[in-house]
Amino acid sequence: MRVFRGLLLAVVVTPVALLGQPQEIELEPLKTTVTVRAQVETPVASYVSTMNEEAIESRPGVNLDDRLRDVPGFSLFRRSSSFVSHPTSQGVSLRGIGTNAASRTLVLYDGIPVNDPFGGWVYWTRFNPDSIEMIEISRGAANSVYGDRAMGGMLNVLTPAPDSRHGWVSAEGGNVGMADVRGGYSDRFGNFGLSTMGRGFRSDGYYIVPEEIRGPVDTRADVDFAVGDLRMDYFGGAQHLTFKANVLAEQRRNATQLRDNSSSLGTLGVSYRRGGLSANGYHSRAKLFSSFTSVNATHDVETLTTLQKLTSDDSGGSLLWNGSSRAVNWLVGADAHRANGISRDTVVAAGIQRNPGGRLWQQGIFVQSDVALGARTRVYGGLRHDFADRGNDFWSPRGGIAFSEGPRRWRASAYRSFRAPTLNEFFRDFRVGNVTTRANNGLRPETTVGIDAGVDWRVSSWMTRTTLFWQSIDDLIGNITLVSGPAPIRQRQNIGQAIARGVEIDVQKAFRAIRVEAAYLFVDSQLDTTVWMPQTPKHQGSFQVLYSSGQTLVSAGVRAYSLQFEDDLNEFLLPGFASVQLLVQRRLGRGLSGLLAVENLLDKEYLAGFTPEPVIGGPRLVRVGLKWESGR
Repeated sequence: MRVFRGLLLAVVVTPVALLGQPQEIELEPLKTTVTVRAQVETPVASYVSTMNEEAIESRPGVNLDDRLRDVPGFSLFRRSSSFVSHPTSQGVSLRGIGTNAASRTLVLYDGIPVNDPFGGWVYWTRFNPDSIEMIEISRGAANSVYGDRAMGGMLNVLTPAPDSRHGWVSAEGGNVGMADVRGGYSDRFGNFGLSTMGRGFRSDGYYIVPEEIRGPVDTRADVDFAVGDLRMDYFGGAQHLTFKANVLAEQRRNATQLRDNSSSLGTLGVSYRRGGLSANGYHSRAKLFSSFTSVNATHDVETLTTLQKLTSDDSGGSLLWNGSSRAVNWLVGADAHRANGISRDTVVAAGIQRNPGGRLWQQGIFVQSDVALGARTRVYGGLRHDFADRGNDFWSPRGGIAFSEGPRRWRASAYRSFRAPTLNEFFRDFRVGNVTTRANNGLRPETTVGIDAGVDWRVSSWMTRTTLFWQSIDDLIGNITLVSGPAPIRQRQNIGQAIARGVEIDVQKAFRAIRVEAAYLFVDSQLDTTVWMPQTPKHQGSFQVLYSSGQTLVSAGVRAYSLQFEDDLNEFLLPGFASVQLLVQRRLGRGLSGLLAVENLLDKEYLAGFTPEPVIGGPRLVRVGLKWESGR
């Protein structure tokens, strides 16, 4: 504790005179392309935002998903955080498409899909925030390169190319028993490059059951994990070859004495580029062990109900060819992936064993292009044809236009896309608290049509981006309540049509060494115009102030969410809330810096969900640490 107190004084109780000379902050340029493969970008007419290394570093979240919450519309299921939530609830939603835990957004890691092959969720613990160069976020299905997993958008996590003899190590500790050790090294050897990263994290966790209903069976929810990452590059003139490997082992206690789960997964990927030709391939394997229980009304008796073991694997690849002339950019390609998985379930009381599972194939071909019409206008078009299992063939056309007028860029796009049900939705029953959700082997694919239009306006010291959007989803898959009461039963079903319409606003302003960022999302999202979309607030936004000098980085921010409903019947209301974050980094010596990071600074208690009893979000989380980097 003496070390932590000393470090706290060093990074916080620093006289203003010691902050260092302010440095001029420059805003990021407007993003008009998305990275579809390593070093392959394609122009788009839709809204694309980025978080660079400084933006990621200035957020205080333990894991990457908590730092991405400053992006309005980004959410996991039940307002949950990967710090305490079951892995299967960690699918990402954009623009208010969040009726269940399925991820309708494709997440890429250096161009490799990392959505779980069985259920589409994302293990956010596999990303080390210290090892990320940039994150690109593209809303809507405005790109033909990606298939059904990108129906709601795409999020691409990019790591830096290997640097010569660059090493770093950090150690952090905090309340709720947090201990976090991270480190990495990269080097160049002629035409070859090597990057490695490792992270180990443990905690005692925190209670997610409110104190007034907590009983003897309730424990803290937590996560302990270890992750390793390896990247090797070959740079040979016009050729670039990259190999990537990522492994994760994770253990969780899920808030009671008998509920826990453990995960292990690994991904191998390779990408190659020569001129305009690019190819990639990947293979992932994952295992997830979970125990499910029921808890009585007084929380003093817990009964083991189900033991579950998921095993899955995913293999895929793509080939694309891109080129350009003075007025035209074009790209053609094909891709395929196969997901295979099985859920081995043991119903404890009856001694019944079930082994539901299956395999899903999907292949696609695509073409897209953009053409300049004069000096200011560019027209975009694309077409994709997917061939999926169960006779699901689908055509996905896209189009758009952008017009540049001095510092302003006007844009509009339209698209049609789909999402095939996952193996998880087809075959896996599961339980959250006392809520049982059943699988449905008869699900149909979701289909969507969307349009958006907006303007990006950037001058030297400020930037604003505004987007109006409308999206219709037919055959939306959601969790329908079959039986209400203290032990609800729900089932995944195609619940009809959902309409989402709204506006996104993003504003940044630089005042020398200070940058102010504000973002807001309004989304009116309804199911068949009769009930509100579950898990979707109508209003959400964030505000951050960042100060940067040669010695000190200080950021303070607030995130706010309006009310939302937990379920399809709109019976369980989650009130709105706001939370405050703070981060301070201070250079202490050559290559050495100190850190203070605080989430939920005011220790605000808020509801995160119902199971069907209330579940609360995280308390105030405080971390302090030291980091050393070579050559810094």
